[in-house]
Amino acid sequence: MNERLAAAKSWAKRIKRDVVALWVAARDPRTPVLAKIVAGSVAAYALSPVDLIPDVIPVLGLLDDLLIVPFGILLAVRLVPGPLMAEFRAEALRREARPRSRAGLAAIVLIWAAAAIGTAWFLLRDG
Repeated sequence: MNERLAAAKSWAKRIKRDVVALWVAARDPRTPVLAKIVAGSVAAYALSPVDLIPDVIPVLGLLDDLLIVPFGILLAVRLVPGPLMAEFRAEALRREARPRSRAGLAAIVLIWAAAAIGTAWFLLRDG
């Protein structure tokens, strides 16, 4: 059991490192445009303090954390050239504080606001 826990902790540290590395990659001029877009989107979502699907919703709330974020990271890492990704990972290890994504927060808040407005309009419309 301790081996599984150690493996899970190691995996979580690698995920966190790669998210920060993708955050760095999205801002580096040497990163290809498509890789910047994917890396920036994944990092913004992963670093956002707000989830697209809140964790209080059974099963679906954890789905984004368990599937969307890891698969997004895998895709973004594949799009960034290997030598650059190694450099970004090294930079991520040097950074101690976890960056916060204001753009990610704004995007999630806008999505929820649009959903709330759409729901209110649907429920309150005549007819």
